[in-house]
Amino acid sequence: MIIKILALTIYALTIVVFGLLSMRKTKSFSDYFLGGGKIGAWATAFTYGTAYFSAVLFIGFAGKIGWSFGLSGMLVGIGNAIVGVFLVWFLLGPKIKKMSVDLKVSTMAEYLEVRYGSRFLRLFSSLVIFVFFIPYSAAVFMGLSYLFEINFETSYLVALVFMGLFTAFYMTLGGYKAMTMIDIVFGVIMLFGVFVLVWFTFKSVGDVEAIMFSLNRIDPKLLSIAGPPGAWQLFCLVFLTSVAPFAMPQLVQKFYAIKDKKSIHIGMLVSTMFALIIGGVVYFIGATTRIMLTPEGAPNAFTADGRPIFDILMPEFFVRILPDSISIILLLVILSASMSTLAALVLISSSSVVKDFYNGFINPGASDKRLTLLMRLMNILFIFLSVILAWFRPDSIVSILGVSWGGVGSFFLGPFVWGLFSKFANIYGAIISGLGGLLVCLLLYGMGLSSPEAGTIGMLVSFGLNPIVSLFHTKLIKKIK
Repeated sequence: MIIKILALTIYALTIVVFGLLSMRKTKSFSDYFLGGGKIGAWATAFTYGTAYFSAVLFIGFAGKIGWSFGLSGMLVGIGNAIVGVFLVWFLLGPKIKKMSVDLKVSTMAEYLEVRYGSRFLRLFSSLVIFVFFIPYSAAVFMGLSYLFEINFETSYLVALVFMGLFTAFYMTLGGYKAMTMIDIVFGVIMLFGVFVLVWFTFKSVGDVEAIMFSLNRIDPKLLSIAGPPGAWQLFCLVFLTSVAPFAMPQLVQKFYAIKDKKSIHIGMLVSTMFALIIGGVVYFIGATTRIMLTPEGAPNAFTADGRPIFDILMPEFFVRILPDSISIILLLVILSASMSTLAALVLISSSSVVKDFYNGFINPGASDKRLTLLMRLMNILFIFLSVILAWFRPDSIVSILGVSWGGVGSFFLGPFVWGLFSKFANIYGAIISGLGGLLVCLLLYGMGLSSPEAGTIGMLVSFGLNPIVSLFHTKLIKKIK
């Protein structure tokens, strides 16, 4: 326990030092929010990857998807790497960077206002970001708190408050520049850590052949291409987690801040390899929980009637396969992933209020100093609201993240992607596709569909409505004339 506390203290001090160093270099709102728009390839690649993956992956998704789908869950990780990383960088990266320079915009909501000439889109976008990123951030806090609860034998509430206070302190320092400086360190820790996890997983469960034999004995479908839940459920998970990044503000922001086109090409390759390793390994390990954990052997991870508690599976699994002296590596891996994700979420959510709402509608002439101060204050408020929601634990981590990603993706996918790639898309298509996609997502979720299903259908509706409505409006205007 002393080793864990010492390592955690060194880790926390390192983050604080980076934050203080970056704070001295933060001279403007652009520095605080975008690192001055001059972030290099490797830093951007790692900050994209570490923002993509967090405790949500290591604790929630790996546990639920690995247990439910078996080895087919690895397709989610592969889809994330190919679609959510490589194609996003390849298709959107250069366009977003060029657009941000040409139009002089720094947020997605600001872009939608300029692209479609709609103040409403900017206002509603800022509301969607702030509201739906609270559950996302809460899900990350939940994952970290479950991990701390088991590793340090403390209460969930104490762990939650500690993480909330530390994140609030860190985010009041250097902003995006501090985040990118430390994310390279975070990324290296994550890569090293997942290889350690693979080693001890094989040591505890057996080699690949033994794992496949054991899974087949439990349920042959755990080795099938779609897993026991079936192809539709797997498709929804892959689509939600891989296509949503095309319209997720905290990931799109990375291309506003990257230095140049050359950096995008390098970062694309680095980030894709990072995602393949992290995603593939973690979902593979998640599948082995079916072998290692039983209601008799790990009662804390199951309900009284033997049903798995998905958010507890991975923490219990890690406790069983890792020696106490090595478990600190796991803690640092998940902390590294989560701190970067939280930093990205907090910055984007705060900017939606300060930059898009306050600066856009209330005080357009606000000074850089005032905007930066307000950003720091909004960081604290956003973290407070996220911690409160995490305290109530409203659902499983996968379900909460599905609502967040589904809601944001359903609103932004149609307006943002079509706005970048087509001059044909107009304000009517953008507004109806955004509102229509979000409404469909929420209605389906309210009717009982799982959040990945509701989010997937909502995003498909959003993407399909923009060109249809834009075309219909254009033809209607021509007919009237």
